[in-house]
Amino acid sequence: MKAQHILSQFRATGIQTCLHDRHIDPQILAGLNGSNWRLKDYEARGGYQALRKVLGIGGGEAMTQDQVIATVKESALRGRGGAGFPTGLKWSFMPRQFPGQKYLVCNSDEGEPGTCKDRDIMEFNPHIVIEGMAIAAYAMGISVGYNYIHGEIFSTYERFEEALDEARAAGLLGNNILGSSFTFQLHAAHGFGAYICGEETALLESLEGKKGQPRFKPPFPASFGLYGKPTTINNTETFAAVPWILRNGGQAYLECGKPNNGGTKIYSVSGDVELPGNFEVPMGTPFAKVLELAGGVRKGRKLKAVIPGGSSSPILPASIMMACTMDYDSIAKAGSMLGSGAVIVLDDSRCMVKSLQRLSYFYMHESCGQCTPCREGTGWLSRVVDRIENGHGQATDLDLLDSVAEDIQGRTICALGDAAAMPVRAMIKHFRNEFEYHVQHKTCMAAAYD
Repeated sequence: MKAQHILSQFRATGIQTCLHDRHIDPQILAGLNGSNWRLKDYEARGGYQALRKVLGIGGGEAMTQDQVIATVKESALRGRGGAGFPTGLKWSFMPRQFPGQKYLVCNSDEGEPGTCKDRDIMEFNPHIVIEGMAIAAYAMGISVGYNYIHGEIFSTYERFEEALDEARAAGLLGNNILGSSFTFQLHAAHGFGAYICGEETALLESLEGKKGQPRFKPPFPASFGLYGKPTTINNTETFAAVPWILRNGGQAYLECGKPNNGGTKIYSVSGDVELPGNFEVPMGTPFAKVLELAGGVRKGRKLKAVIPGGSSSPILPASIMMACTMDYDSIAKAGSMLGSGAVIVLDDSRCMVKSLQRLSYFYMHESCGQCTPCREGTGWLSRVVDRIENGHGQATDLDLLDSVAEDIQGRTICALGDAAAMPVRAMIKHFRNEFEYHVQHKTCMAAAYD
């Protein structure tokens, strides 16, 4: 895929350069060529100023833990991994006076189909994640952290390790950071490519060297997390936003987005567009603008549907999506989820049955098998959609699909069951005529793909 990346310093990151056009400055292009991700380049762009400010290095008093958390709360930064939970509120759950070890974990296990933003943050600006994690650790009184990196991007893992070495050598990680009393040890952990390990408790199991399967909740990680100790987990993009917030203030970050949806968001736009890639825009930007940044629908074809937040989010037809703004609340009101921000565009040549066939197979394949509704139900969904696509569908299959999906949804330990069920129910809801046509005519009603 030839990607058109619109990233600022990472722009995630560099709110002062929020995009409303396609301009890519020379410094960004240099970063995309892999030449300015080093510590010296990051510091030249203002890197680690926020950490110094928090620690009171170079003038001024150190910020208190409460002040850091209050600033993040004011920013209305919400978790960028998919759930959209308020970051400052999550940080406040950490029992800071807990006498034993506490842990901080970055979820870089980016396995959602269509999502590629976290990989690029770590490729082109790894130090912004390190700085964000260090600030978070200070705010919560944590001395040890891990970045769990998806198993299929080993070169990214290696680059992050190099960035860690640079930070340690410069006194930005380790004991008594920058001469202060703050100590934070940060390590990278390489995953094994399992989609389920993107679920936070399955990730913790994997970090502990066990099979990556989700845990029952409660207890929640804030009270019983890694090695049974209090743990806070945030997404890569979430940590990447923290340095700018602490340098410029929570209100400034909030004002770049919209109420309850502060700041910018990186959207991984793929599918039937002319310029697929990562685009960072203010939260609340109209979907039409994001589509324009991605060059519009390929070959001038008509927009048919959009999966707005990664493959697990319910599909929306073009008529609904074009009226949406890109933020958590607007997409939820439309009947879907912003999720990880992976925007998958489908033009009018796409067969919804074929699309669902591929999605259903993926979730069947990636189910960890721990919960019966998911283990058995995802197999049923995949097999029924497969037979419809291959001309063996029956008149009762659509109701069967909806019934199986309903029996899965909300009945599993983690959200993978929901992720498999929601696309099925949304496809049938919005494109039932295509499924009926497949059953009746044993072929697809979509235009031939060219």
